[in-house]
Amino acid sequence: MRVLGIETSCDETGVAVYDSDHGLLAEALHSQIELHAEHGGVVPELASRDHIRKLTPLIEEVLERAGLQGKDIDGIAYTAGPGLIGALLVGASVASGLATAWRIPLIPVHHMEGHLLAPMLEDDAPEFPFVALLVSGGHTMLVEVDGVGQYKVLGQTLDDAAGEAFDKTAKLLGLGYPGGPALARLAEQGDADRFKLPRPMLNRPGLEFSFSGLKTAVRDLLKTLDPLDDQTKADVARAFEDAVVDTLAAKCGRALKQTGAGALVIAGGVGANQRLRARLREVTDQQGARLHFPRPAYCTDNGAMIAYAGWQRLSDGLEPPFAIEAKARWSLEELQPPAVR
Repeated sequence: MRVLGIETSCDETGVAVYDSDHGLLAEALHSQIELHAEHGGVVPELASRDHIRKLTPLIEEVLERAGLQGKDIDGIAYTAGPGLIGALLVGASVASGLATAWRIPLIPVHHMEGHLLAPMLEDDAPEFPFVALLVSGGHTMLVEVDGVGQYKVLGQTLDDAAGEAFDKTAKLLGLGYPGGPALARLAEQGDADRFKLPRPMLNRPGLEFSFSGLKTAVRDLLKTLDPLDDQTKADVARAFEDAVVDTLAAKCGRALKQTGAGALVIAGGVGANQRLRARLREVTDQQGARLHFPRPAYCTDNGAMIAYAGWQRLSDGLEPPFAIEAKARWSLEELQPPAVR
């Protein structure tokens, strides 16, 4: 069974073909970083227009590289939400048109389910059940995963997501867009002992997160620093990154103890952060748990995870909807296992 996956939830256009017998056959990704850089962040209207320009050529490229035609595809999966509504509608409309023309099923996929299942594309794939940390610019949550479509949110951010806090702090430091990777690179040069920032909500029970106050703490610290030379910026960046990493790691440790799970999965763009990966390795080693994360390219948005998630749903007898779906907001807990009608 071959599924074409389309991802257009935000500022990356991703396309891939997944084959149930041979794995990922081909993929392509177009990033809009240069388009949005001059604005300091994603402009939804510009994102939607760029998806329109890039999506069809990318589909043609992926099919050619896979040696396939429309008649060889068994289903089309697309990101139905959550995300920017205009961007989602581009992918949904193109997917619907192709599915109608090729007379094959149309499969709406939850964006975060795609991230949750992305590690399944690796050779060392995790086994259910496990705990997952979904951490990106738009989401920070801990999820108990018992199977495909069987998700329980254990805790999530009450305000800014971790990736959003990275970007906002990077802006305070005068770094370029995207801010998160730039801040992480700067932090490599920083002194870990010079500044100490708060670890939000670590003294409270539970698995909720909050990062807006940490960003404010950085802003207040910067007001006391004059002059703000390059080394001082690096030291502040390191203090901020350590605070985020320590907070995420501590909550992951609590989640493993609370659930008794033997594996931790990391997904989402911030999951590519090397300091976070190293710290979580320490946590899982201490608790005798396994740590799984997708390759860095699959931490960010991509078509491969959507194609794989679509195949999981289609292979279990999903009855595709008659109309396209596009949801700016969509709770992960609303999903059901594929076999549930």
